[in-house]
Amino acid sequence: MVDDSVYLIYRAMGRSYGHSCLGLAVSRDGINFERRQKPFYYGGGHLNESFGIEDPRIVRIEDKYYLIYTAVSEDLDGEIDRSWREEIAKKPMIALSTTKDFLTFIDYDVIIPNLSGKDSSFFPTKVDGKYWLLYREGVGKTYFAKSSTLTSWQERILVFEERPGYWDCKRTGIGAPPIQTEKGWLLFYHGVDDANTYRLGIMFLDLKNPSQILYRSPEPVLEPEKDYEKSGYIDNVVFTCGAIEKNGQYYVYYGASDRVIGLATVEKKSVLDLF
Repeated sequence: MVDDSVYLIYRAMGRSYGHSCLGLAVSRDGINFERRQKPFYYGGGHLNESFGIEDPRIVRIEDKYYLIYTAVSEDLDGEIDRSWREEIAKKPMIALSTTKDFLTFIDYDVIIPNLSGKDSSFFPTKVDGKYWLLYREGVGKTYFAKSSTLTSWQERILVFEERPGYWDCKRTGIGAPPIQTEKGWLLFYHGVDDANTYRLGIMFLDLKNPSQILYRSPEPVLEPEKDYEKSGYIDNVVFTCGAIEKNGQYYVYYGASDRVIGLATVEKKSVLDLF
């Protein structure tokens, strides 16, 4: 939320531009959006962004917006993932830019060097002068770390990973940035099963010790059901990078099969009553 408007930042790729970049759409009611005609952000032009940038997650800390995204380049030593359309190995890395006005940016480039990772976000507050961060390394392990500099991350602690036999048995990662509630830090997160179907679940982390899980969905709360969720660029995907609290509900914005953006809502009370 920016003032009384919802800013929706999304990944897009044009026919005349072969790399993904970020677009911006704005709404007063959170449902009807007006898209900006030109890309919102291209990235910093770094070599590790040679395939573009994607999966943006944004939080406001004090008077500044922190935009964490995945910088993507070719992984010359990696293996091709046969479940994806692109017949090339990709290397994702965690990058950061900040802005105060959504017009000019300070580019930090990759903030965790030598790490192939993604699905990252800051917590929307500093604690004892330090930034708190969640990020994924590999295919399913999400870690918590702290930093006072934005470039050196300490106290790396495993928070969650895949669960054999569950709907999130193959791959997991955060979805929307953490939302502070009286019950704990609320996460709408994603999980993938052996059939490569992406679903969303809910998790609560302890407010003071976010490496401690208070609740984790035994079943998904959103899964591909509509045609546009089951068929697209990548089939059977619902994947969120942003959620807000509005009118006593959580608005969860999600990508559907990597082709369109959807909105799902859930009552705040029903979420907080899960445990």
